[in-house]
Amino acid sequence: MMRALGYPRLISMENFRTPNFKLVSEVLLWLVKRYEPQTDIPADVETEQDRVFFVKAVAQFMATKAHIKLNTKKLYQADGNAVKELLKVTSVLYSAMNTKGVEWADLSEEDSSKFKFDLGSKIADLKAARQLASEITSKGASLYDLLGKEVELREARAESIARPLEINEAEKLVKIAIDSVLEQVQRTKDMLDNVALDEATLEAKIEKRKSELERSQKRLETLQSVRPAFMDEYERVEEQLQQLYSSYLQKFRNLTYLEQLLESERQTEQEMFEEAANLMHLMQSRLKEEEQNLLKSGGRAAARVVGTMQGGDTEEDEDSRDSEIDLDEDEEEEELEDDSMEMSPSKSSHRARKPEPLGESDSDF
Repeated sequence: MMRALGYPRLISMENFRTPNFKLVSEVLLWLVKRYEPQTDIPADVETEQDRVFFVKAVAQFMATKAHIKLNTKKLYQADGNAVKELLKVTSVLYSAMNTKGVEWADLSEEDSSKFKFDLGSKIADLKAARQLASEITSKGASLYDLLGKEVELREARAESIARPLEINEAEKLVKIAIDSVLEQVQRTKDMLDNVALDEATLEAKIEKRKSELERSQKRLETLQSVRPAFMDEYERVEEQLQQLYSSYLQKFRNLTYLEQLLESERQTEQEMFEEAANLMHLMQSRLKEEEQNLLKSGGRAAARVVGTMQGGDTEEDEDSRDSEIDLDEDEEEEELEDDSMEMSPSKSSHRARKPEPLGESDSDF
Protein backbone atom coordinates (compact mmCIF):
# COMPACT_ATOMS: atom_id res chain seq x y z
CA MET A 1 0.00 0.00 0.00
CA MET A 2 2.77 2.45 0.83
CA ARG A 3 4.48 1.73 -2.47
CA ALA A 4 1.20 2.35 -4.30
CA LEU A 5 0.68 5.59 -2.41
CA GLY A 6 4.13 6.75 -3.54
CA TYR A 7 6.25 6.32 -0.43
CA PRO A 8 9.88 6.89 -1.48
CA ARG A 9 11.39 3.79 0.18
CA LEU A 10 10.52 0.11 0.59
CA ILE A 11 9.09 -1.17 3.87
CA SER A 12 8.74 -4.76 5.05
CA MET A 13 7.68 -6.46 8.25
CA GLU A 14 11.35 -7.19 8.99
CA ASN A 15 11.78 -3.50 9.76
CA PHE A 16 9.42 -3.91 12.73
CA ARG A 17 10.76 -7.12 14.27
CA THR A 18 12.40 -4.89 16.86
CA PRO A 19 11.07 -1.47 17.97
CA ASN A 20 11.87 1.09 15.26
CA PHE A 21 10.36 4.39 16.38
CA LYS A 22 12.34 6.43 13.85
CA LEU A 23 10.71 4.61 10.92
CA VAL A 24 7.25 4.78 12.53
CA SER A 25 7.57 8.53 13.07
CA GLU A 26 8.75 9.01 9.49
CA VAL A 27 5.78 7.05 8.09
CA LEU A 28 3.28 8.86 10.34
CA LEU A 29 4.62 12.26 9.36
CA TRP A 30 4.47 11.32 5.67
CA LEU A 31 0.85 10.13 5.99
CA VAL A 32 -0.13 13.32 7.83
CA LYS A 33 1.44 15.39 5.07
CA ARG A 34 -0.56 13.35 2.53
CA TYR A 35 -3.77 14.30 4.31
CA GLU A 36 -2.88 17.95 4.84
CA PRO A 37 0.42 19.30 3.45
CA GLN A 38 0.12 22.54 5.45
CA THR A 39 -0.04 20.82 8.83
CA ASP A 40 2.65 21.69 11.35
CA ILE A 41 3.69 18.72 13.51
CA PRO A 42 7.21 18.79 15.04
CA ALA A 43 9.36 15.95 13.75
CA ASP A 44 11.79 15.96 16.69
CA VAL A 45 11.72 12.52 18.39
CA GLU A 46 15.08 12.46 20.18
CA THR A 47 13.83 12.44 23.78
CA GLU A 48 11.03 10.47 25.42
CA GLN A 49 8.94 13.60 25.94
CA ASP A 50 9.29 14.56 22.28
CA ARG A 51 8.16 11.09 21.17
CA VAL A 52 5.09 11.18 23.42
CA PHE A 53 4.16 14.65 22.15
CA PHE A 54 4.62 13.52 18.53
CA VAL A 55 2.37 10.45 18.93
CA LYS A 56 -0.35 12.47 20.68
CA ALA A 57 -0.27 15.18 18.01
CA VAL A 58 -0.60 12.64 15.18
CA ALA A 59 -3.43 10.77 16.92
CA GLN A 60 -5.29 14.03 17.58
CA PHE A 61 -4.85 15.14 13.96
CA MET A 62 -6.16 11.84 12.59
CA ALA A 63 -9.11 11.86 14.99
CA THR A 64 -10.19 15.42 14.13
CA LYS A 65 -9.33 15.62 10.42
CA ALA A 66 -9.70 12.06 9.15
CA HIS A 67 -12.01 10.57 11.86
CA ILE A 68 -9.55 7.73 12.39
CA LYS A 69 -8.98 6.55 15.96
CA LEU A 70 -5.39 5.44 16.62
CA ASN A 71 -4.04 3.56 19.64
CA THR A 72 -1.21 5.74 20.94
CA LYS A 73 0.28 2.97 23.11
CA LYS A 74 0.69 0.63 20.14
CA LEU A 75 2.17 3.43 18.05
CA TYR A 76 4.68 4.19 20.78
CA GLN A 77 5.76 0.52 20.89
CA ALA A 78 6.97 0.92 17.27
CA ASP A 79 6.81 -2.82 16.51
CA GLY A 80 4.32 -5.15 14.84
CA ASN A 81 1.46 -3.63 16.85
CA ALA A 82 2.25 -0.22 15.39
CA VAL A 83 1.88 -1.66 11.87
CA LYS A 84 -1.79 -2.43 12.58
CA GLU A 85 -2.36 1.20 13.53
CA LEU A 86 -0.52 2.43 10.44
CA LEU A 87 -2.74 0.20 8.27
CA LYS A 88 -5.80 2.13 9.50
CA VAL A 89 -4.49 5.26 7.83
CA THR A 90 -2.91 3.70 4.75
CA SER A 91 -6.00 1.58 4.00
CA VAL A 92 -8.18 4.71 3.89
CA LEU A 93 -5.82 6.44 1.47
CA TYR A 94 -5.45 3.27 -0.57
CA SER A 95 -9.22 2.75 -0.85
CA ALA A 96 -9.68 6.42 -1.80
CA MET A 97 -7.08 5.94 -4.51
CA ASN A 98 -8.77 2.82 -5.85
CA THR A 99 -12.19 4.51 -6.08
CA LYS A 100 -10.92 6.60 -8.98
CA GLY A 101 -10.64 3.40 -11.06
CA VAL A 102 -6.96 3.78 -11.86
CA GLU A 103 -4.95 0.68 -12.60
CA TRP A 104 -1.75 1.43 -10.67
CA ALA A 105 0.00 -1.67 -11.82
CA ASP A 106 0.18 -0.38 -15.43
CA LEU A 107 1.19 3.21 -14.66
CA SER A 108 4.68 4.48 -15.31
CA GLU A 109 6.71 6.54 -12.90
CA GLU A 110 5.50 9.78 -14.50
CA ASP A 111 1.86 8.75 -14.15
CA SER A 112 2.40 7.74 -10.53
CA SER A 113 3.99 11.10 -9.72
CA LYS A 114 1.11 12.87 -11.51
CA PHE A 115 -1.44 10.88 -9.55
CA LYS A 116 0.43 11.64 -6.37
CA PHE A 117 0.04 15.32 -7.14
CA ASP A 118 -3.65 14.95 -7.96
CA LEU A 119 -4.31 13.00 -4.77
CA GLY A 120 -2.66 15.73 -2.70
CA SER A 121 -4.84 18.36 -4.33
CA LYS A 122 -8.02 16.39 -3.60
CA ILE A 123 -7.38 15.90 0.12
CA ALA A 124 -9.31 19.08 0.93
CA ASP A 125 -12.28 17.78 -1.07
CA LEU A 126 -12.05 14.47 0.77
CA LYS A 127 -12.17 16.20 4.16
CA ALA A 128 -15.08 18.37 3.06
CA ALA A 129 -16.95 15.30 1.89
CA ARG A 130 -16.36 13.57 5.22
CA GLN A 131 -17.56 16.64 7.13
CA LEU A 132 -20.69 16.89 4.95
CA ALA A 133 -21.42 13.20 5.47
CA SER A 134 -21.21 13.59 9.24
CA GLU A 135 -23.45 16.68 9.11
CA ILE A 136 -25.99 14.86 6.94
CA THR A 137 -26.09 12.02 9.44
CA SER A 138 -26.66 14.37 12.39
CA LYS A 139 -29.24 16.41 10.53
CA GLY A 140 -31.08 13.25 9.50
CA ALA A 141 -31.20 12.04 13.12
CA SER A 142 -32.53 15.39 14.35
CA LEU A 143 -35.10 15.48 11.52
CA TYR A 144 -36.29 12.03 12.45
CA ASP A 145 -36.80 13.14 16.06
CA LEU A 146 -38.71 16.25 14.97
CA LEU A 147 -40.95 14.28 12.64
CA GLY A 148 -41.80 11.99 15.54
CA LYS A 149 -43.06 15.05 17.47
CA GLU A 150 -45.09 16.35 14.50
CA VAL A 151 -48.36 14.84 15.76
CA GLU A 152 -48.14 16.73 19.04
CA LEU A 153 -46.93 19.99 17.49
CA ARG A 154 -49.49 20.08 14.67
CA GLU A 155 -52.36 21.29 16.89
CA ALA A 156 -50.17 23.90 18.64
CA ARG A 157 -48.99 25.18 15.26
CA ALA A 158 -52.56 25.39 13.94
CA GLU A 159 -53.65 27.34 17.00
CA SER A 160 -50.74 29.73 16.69
CA ILE A 161 -51.50 30.36 13.02
CA ALA A 162 -55.23 30.88 13.66
CA ARG A 163 -54.57 33.30 16.51
CA PRO A 164 -54.49 36.97 15.34
CA LEU A 165 -51.13 38.74 15.67
CA GLU A 166 -50.99 41.37 18.47
CA ILE A 167 -48.74 44.32 17.64
CA ASN A 168 -48.20 45.34 21.24
CA GLU A 169 -47.07 41.89 22.31
CA ALA A 170 -44.71 41.62 19.33
CA GLU A 171 -43.18 45.00 20.14
CA LYS A 172 -42.77 43.95 23.74
CA LEU A 173 -40.94 40.77 22.74
CA VAL A 174 -38.72 42.69 20.31
CA LYS A 175 -37.82 45.20 23.03
CA ILE A 176 -36.98 42.37 25.42
CA ALA A 177 -34.71 40.83 22.80
CA ILE A 178 -33.05 44.22 22.11
CA ASP A 179 -32.47 44.78 25.84
CA SER A 180 -30.90 41.36 26.23
CA VAL A 181 -28.58 42.02 23.28
CA LEU A 182 -27.60 45.44 24.67
CA GLU A 183 -26.95 43.86 28.05
CA GLN A 184 -24.68 41.30 26.46
CA VAL A 185 -22.85 44.04 24.57
CA GLN A 186 -22.36 46.04 27.75
CA ARG A 187 -21.12 42.97 29.58
CA THR A 188 -18.64 42.33 26.80
CA LYS A 189 -17.39 45.93 26.98
CA ASP A 190 -16.95 45.63 30.73
CA MET A 191 -14.93 42.47 30.25
CA LEU A 192 -12.73 44.24 27.70
CA ASP A 193 -12.21 47.13 30.10
CA ASN A 194 -11.29 44.67 32.86
CA VAL A 195 -8.82 43.00 30.53
CA ALA A 196 -7.20 46.35 29.79
CA LEU A 197 -7.07 47.16 33.50
CA ASP A 198 -5.56 43.77 34.27
CA GLU A 199 -3.02 44.30 31.52
CA ALA A 200 -1.99 47.63 32.97
CA THR A 201 -1.72 46.11 36.43
CA LEU A 202 0.44 43.27 35.12
CA GLU A 203 2.70 45.69 33.28
CA ALA A 204 3.15 47.73 36.47
CA LYS A 205 4.03 44.58 38.39
CA ILE A 206 6.49 43.55 35.68
CA GLU A 207 8.20 46.94 35.81
CA LYS A 208 8.37 46.71 39.59
CA ARG A 209 9.93 43.27 39.41
CA LYS A 210 12.44 44.46 36.85
CA SER A 211 13.52 47.36 39.04
CA GLU A 212 13.88 45.00 42.03
CA LEU A 213 15.94 42.63 39.90
CA GLU A 214 18.26 45.45 38.81
CA ARG A 215 18.75 46.58 42.42
CA SER A 216 19.49 43.01 43.50
CA GLN A 217 22.03 42.57 40.72
CA LYS A 218 23.79 45.82 41.66
CA ARG A 219 23.87 44.77 45.31
CA LEU A 220 25.30 41.39 44.33
CA GLU A 221 28.05 43.03 42.30
CA THR A 222 28.86 45.30 45.24
CA LEU A 223 29.05 42.37 47.66
CA GLN A 224 31.26 40.41 45.27
CA SER A 225 33.68 43.32 44.90
CA VAL A 226 33.99 43.92 48.68
CA ARG A 227 36.28 41.51 50.58
CA PRO A 228 34.72 40.23 53.84
CA ALA A 229 36.34 41.27 57.11
CA PHE A 230 36.82 37.72 58.30
CA MET A 231 38.41 36.50 55.05
CA ASP A 232 42.01 37.04 56.28
CA GLU A 233 41.38 35.09 59.44
CA TYR A 234 39.63 32.38 57.45
CA GLU A 235 42.61 31.96 55.12
CA ARG A 236 45.02 31.90 58.06
CA VAL A 237 42.99 29.26 59.88
CA GLU A 238 42.76 27.27 56.66
CA GLU A 239 46.57 27.23 56.34
CA GLN A 240 46.92 26.13 59.97
CA LEU A 241 44.40 23.42 59.37
CA GLN A 242 46.36 22.21 56.36
CA GLN A 243 49.57 22.04 58.44
CA LEU A 244 47.83 20.23 61.27
CA TYR A 245 46.36 17.78 58.84
CA SER A 246 49.80 17.05 57.36
CA SER A 247 51.21 16.53 60.85
CA TYR A 248 48.31 14.28 61.70
CA LEU A 249 48.92 12.17 58.62
CA GLN A 250 52.60 11.79 59.46
CA LYS A 251 51.91 10.79 63.07
CA PHE A 252 49.21 8.41 61.99
CA ARG A 253 51.58 6.70 59.56
CA ASN A 254 54.27 6.46 62.28
CA LEU A 255 51.80 5.06 64.76
CA THR A 256 50.62 2.49 62.25
CA TYR A 257 54.21 1.46 61.52
CA LEU A 258 55.06 1.13 65.24
CA GLU A 259 51.93 -0.90 65.89
CA GLN A 260 52.94 -3.18 63.06
CA LEU A 261 56.45 -3.61 64.55
CA LEU A 262 54.98 -4.28 68.00
CA GLU A 263 52.67 -6.90 66.57
CA SER A 264 55.61 -8.52 64.76
CA GLU A 265 57.68 -8.60 68.00
CA ARG A 266 54.80 -10.12 69.90
CA GLN A 267 54.38 -12.77 67.27
CA THR A 268 58.13 -13.54 67.36
CA GLU A 269 58.08 -13.81 71.18
CA GLN A 270 55.06 -16.07 70.99
CA GLU A 271 56.83 -18.34 68.51
CA MET A 272 59.99 -18.43 70.72
CA PHE A 273 57.88 -19.23 73.77
CA GLU A 274 56.15 -22.07 71.98
CA GLU A 275 59.49 -23.37 70.70
CA ALA A 276 60.97 -23.28 74.25
CA ALA A 277 57.90 -25.07 75.62
CA ASN A 278 58.22 -27.76 72.96
CA LEU A 279 61.94 -28.13 73.72
CA MET A 280 61.23 -28.38 77.48
CA HIS A 281 58.62 -31.04 76.85
CA LEU A 282 61.08 -32.94 74.66
CA MET A 283 63.82 -32.75 77.35
CA GLN A 284 61.43 -33.95 80.02
CA SER A 285 60.44 -36.94 77.93
CA ARG A 286 64.12 -37.71 77.22
CA LEU A 287 65.03 -37.46 80.93
CA LYS A 288 62.25 -39.84 81.82
CA GLU A 289 63.51 -42.33 79.25
CA GLU A 290 67.11 -42.01 80.51
CA GLU A 291 65.96 -42.44 84.10
CA GLN A 292 64.18 -45.63 83.14
CA ASN A 293 67.28 -46.80 81.29
CA LEU A 294 69.45 -46.06 84.38
CA LEU A 295 67.11 -48.02 86.61
CA LYS A 296 67.22 -50.95 84.24
CA SER A 297 71.04 -50.78 83.95
CA GLY A 298 71.35 -50.65 87.80
CA GLY A 299 69.35 -53.87 88.05
CA ARG A 300 71.61 -55.60 85.61
CA ALA A 301 74.74 -54.49 87.57
CA ALA A 302 73.30 -55.89 90.76
CA ALA A 303 72.61 -59.15 88.98
CA ARG A 304 76.30 -59.47 88.07
CA VAL A 305 77.42 -59.73 91.74
CA VAL A 306 77.28 -63.45 92.32
CA GLY A 307 77.95 -65.03 95.75
CA THR A 308 78.71 -68.62 96.80
CA MET A 309 78.03 -70.67 99.83
CA GLN A 310 81.40 -72.32 99.71
CA GLY A 311 84.11 -71.02 102.01
CA GLY A 312 87.81 -70.93 101.64
CA ASP A 313 88.04 -68.76 98.56
CA THR A 314 91.36 -68.38 97.01
CA GLU A 315 93.12 -65.11 96.46
CA GLU A 316 92.69 -65.45 92.69
CA ASP A 317 88.93 -65.74 93.07
CA GLU A 318 88.80 -62.69 95.32
CA ASP A 319 90.89 -60.67 92.88
CA SER A 320 88.67 -61.62 89.96
CA ARG A 321 85.52 -60.64 91.86
CA ASP A 322 87.05 -57.32 92.91
CA SER A 323 87.98 -56.55 89.33
CA GLU A 324 84.44 -57.30 88.15
CA ILE A 325 82.94 -54.96 90.80
CA ASP A 326 85.40 -52.21 89.91
CA LEU A 327 84.61 -52.61 86.26
CA ASP A 328 80.87 -52.29 86.87
CA GLU A 329 81.39 -49.20 89.03
CA ASP A 330 83.54 -47.58 86.32
CA GLU A 331 80.84 -48.20 83.72
CA GLU A 332 78.16 -46.68 85.99
CA GLU A 333 80.30 -43.58 86.66
CA GLU A 334 80.84 -43.07 82.93
CA GLU A 335 77.07 -43.30 82.30
CA LEU A 336 76.38 -40.77 85.10
CA GLU A 337 78.95 -38.36 83.64
CA ASP A 338 77.31 -38.62 80.22
CA ASP A 339 73.88 -37.91 81.75
CA SER A 340 75.18 -34.87 83.65
CA MET A 341 76.76 -33.45 80.45
CA GLU A 342 73.43 -33.79 78.59
CA MET A 343 71.43 -32.12 81.41
CA SER A 344 73.71 -29.12 82.03
CA PRO A 345 72.99 -27.09 78.79
CA SER A 346 69.17 -27.13 79.26
CA LYS A 347 69.46 -26.16 82.96
CA SER A 348 66.54 -28.40 83.75
CA SER A 349 65.22 -28.55 87.29
CA HIS A 350 64.99 -32.29 87.12
CA ARG A 351 68.14 -34.12 88.14
CA ALA A 352 68.87 -37.81 87.51
CA ARG A 353 69.14 -39.75 90.72
CA LYS A 354 72.57 -41.30 91.10
CA PRO A 355 72.22 -45.03 91.80
CA GLU A 356 73.67 -46.17 95.09
CA PRO A 357 77.11 -47.79 94.64
CA LEU A 358 77.30 -51.46 95.26
CA GLY A 359 79.39 -51.71 98.40
CA GLU A 360 81.13 -54.78 99.56
CA SER A 361 79.23 -56.53 102.24
CA ASP A 362 79.19 -59.93 103.73
CA SER A 363 75.68 -60.56 102.26
CA ASP A 364 77.02 -60.40 98.69
CA PHE A 365 78.99 -63.48 99.30
